Amino acid sequence: MKDNLYSLLIEYSKSDMYPFHMPGHKRQPDGSMIPYQIDLTEIEGFDNLHHPEGCIREIERKAESLFHVKRAFLLVNGATGGILAAIRSMTKPGDSVLIARNCHRAVYNAIELCGLNAEYIYPQRLENYPSVCGSITEEDVYTALKKHPDTKLVVITSPTYEGVGSDLALISEICYNCGAKLFVDEAHGAHLYFDRKTVTAMAAGVDVSVVSLHKTLPALTQTALLLTNDESIESLLQANLSVFETSSPSYVLMSSIERCVLQIEEHNSLFEVYEKRLESFYNKTSNLNKLKLLNNCLPESVYDYDKGKLVIITSGTNLSGFDLAAVLRKKYKLETEMSAYDYVIAMTSVCDTDEGFNRLADALTDIDKNIAFISNNEISICEIKPEKAYNSCECYLRDSAVKGISKVSGMVSHEDIFAYPPGIPLVVKGEIISEALINEIKRLEQSGVNIISSLNTYPNGLIVSDFN
Repeated sequence: MKDNLYSLLIEYSKSDMYPFHMPGHKRQPDGSMIPYQIDLTEIEGFDNLHHPEGCIREIERKAESLFHVKRAFLLVNGATGGILAAIRSMTKPGDSVLIARNCHRAVYNAIELCGLNAEYIYPQRLENYPSVCGSITEEDVYTALKKHPDTKLVVITSPTYEGVGSDLALISEICYNCGAKLFVDEAHGAHLYFDRKTVTAMAAGVDVSVVSLHKTLPALTQTALLLTNDESIESLLQANLSVFETSSPSYVLMSSIERCVLQIEEHNSLFEVYEKRLESFYNKTSNLNKLKLLNNCLPESVYDYDKGKLVIITSGTNLSGFDLAAVLRKKYKLETEMSAYDYVIAMTSVCDTDEGFNRLADALTDIDKNIAFISNNEISICEIKPEKAYNSCECYLRDSAVKGISKVSGMVSHEDIFAYPPGIPLVVKGEIISEALINEIKRLEQSGVNIISSLNTYPNGLIVSDFN
């Protein structure tokens, strides 16, 4: 079959398309793994991920040393499995939790599965670039914890998809003083543990965090680590990982984690070279006139930023983010990670090459010369904070029906509705759909933003119930 997946993958791998997207290995094989030859199961002498005592535990120890933590758990279901396991380990059914609204959808799934009562912190929007979420401020965390003093767990994302970080040390201290645990989705920040300028979640005193190796380090897709310095929670984390991770873990993926750890240990100059490549790229693009790089125009409200995320802003030009991604793909053979209405994300890692960075810098310089400034193409963000009717885990107790978007005002949603990208929910299960929200969904669609629902009923309808 010409169009079977394997053939498509092989054909794509032989093309000259350059990957400015995850996984972080950037298709640069180290020659150490031939998947079919090392794909095993838990036979004698090869340990057990769910009760590691031998070679798998040794990988964990190496990761603990490398990331400077007391306990590291291998994840082969991606960061998602770690998020689910961590939240279940740190809460009990009925607990109140405080969640940053821009968290990964796995956090929302955990809230529903664990029967939690969620309240939300809405991240600030960046001045001049309102479609990008800014840092979670310590003031907002403190205010929310004082308003909800029974909060058991706080969950935030730092760095975000766009590379924006928050003051984790101060937020951790506030949580501790208010009697709440702190879990940080650090999936996009695995590489920051080797950046001397960044205070990572574990260094900041965060209780538990998750890092995706495959996003920004040389490791295969679905590889990640769950990290903690809290020895009292180790057994619970291990137990809940056995709930959410496959009972047939991939030895190919576990071996990839080991190779990633060893590669970083043995080649500590990788990050120095990476830093120089980024510096060179920013120098080569410093004369862009119409396109902008977020790293060069960050407002003071942003606490920290990962300049390895190349966020290319198109607002103020006659090119949308979707258009820019298409031009980079079709004309310059550069595949980016994500495109939104007014920006594109190009993800980088230590495995990127001089050739790749130069191609992108030259392409942006060329495009910048051939586009125009225009006015009134800015996308304004109408941030709506829906009222909660009941917890997401209670939805299944209510009678529901599928109704068209024009008929759901005042009703309760039984599915999460996302503006994608970046995937921040407009409404969460159990929240009331207002007329203002309906208008915002329609406006975003007209602007080219993709709207999806967690149960895939939209745009044909939404699963809702009466509010009573």
